[in-house]
Amino acid sequence: MAAPLLPERVMTTLHTIALAVESLAEEVPRPRLLDGSGVACSDLDTPDKLISHAQELRVFANALSCTRDPALGLSLGLRMHVSAYGILGYTMLASRTLRDALNIALANASLLGSYFTLTLEEDGAEARLVATGYRYAPELMVFNSELCLTSLLTVIQDLLGEAVRPRRVRLPYRPPLHAAAYTEKLGCPVDFGDSRTALCFNAALLDRPLPLADPVTCHHGLQQCQKLDAQLTSRHDVLDQIREHLAGHLSEASNLDRVARSLHRSERTLRRHLQRLNTSYQRLLDEVRYDKARQLLLQTDLPIYLIAEQLGYAETASFRHAFQRWSGQPPSQYRR
Repeated sequence: MAAPLLPERVMTTLHTIALAVESLAEEVPRPRLLDGSGVACSDLDTPDKLISHAQELRVFANALSCTRDPALGLSLGLRMHVSAYGILGYTMLASRTLRDALNIALANASLLGSYFTLTLEEDGAEARLVATGYRYAPELMVFNSELCLTSLLTVIQDLLGEAVRPRRVRLPYRPPLHAAAYTEKLGCPVDFGDSRTALCFNAALLDRPLPLADPVTCHHGLQQCQKLDAQLTSRHDVLDQIREHLAGHLSEASNLDRVARSLHRSERTLRRHLQRLNTSYQRLLDEVRYDKARQLLLQTDLPIYLIAEQLGYAETASFRHAFQRWSGQPPSQYRR
């Protein structure tokens, strides 16, 4: 059984949870929303700080728990204006047409921070922004689907400078208890139980000139977007290099200095790099150990003590405690 991609491995910006914290300020105290996420209140004032999807998902779960508002995803998405995306948002505003703006967003997907893979389709008079590939937190799938589609609608309206009513929204799940809120907030038919997740609108809008179009601003903004996207990708590459080294040296319980030398970097530089990504050597080591532990437990008959040795643990009890912390259950129960 292949292990799913861990949400700890994907980095994103703070803009979505900053919006959630601001929107819910009168209902829920900041510390309660951020509880257990590893995000400090002061981090919200640091525009260039990155967090993992796992941290963001924890904030979303806290928000749903605190507000008990099942339609929270819809509400937050409708408040996520194009300016929330920083330089990407302003570059989209300066684009020539809606089509150009959406293509810029899709080409710099890491700056959107979406949990989905987004594509733009055209079928006669209908255009669709299709969201596929959701692979995190099944209990938050409805929330994230709502947040994704309504935020896309808000962006389209901001870009065009006018209210736009979708032709329809397509969703792959059954109507939730708050299904009536969809029609109320979106103003269009909603197809539940569909085969896809999609926001459908008039294709004629794609070639509509944008009111704030400015080719010079768009050109310079696009260069900055590409640079930021490359930086984010390169940061992920370094994390993958660290994980790859650890995966091949778990039995030696490699320290950060050894990893740094293998990557031809100083330990100090690597530690700073990890701090900027809001992670640590120990967190990465835990991720790799957890991945390997699940693989060995599910795909081999090795006794627990030998698995512990392969993961670099001197004592089997230490591995048992760690696995309980990672998965919520002991390794023997996970293996069943």
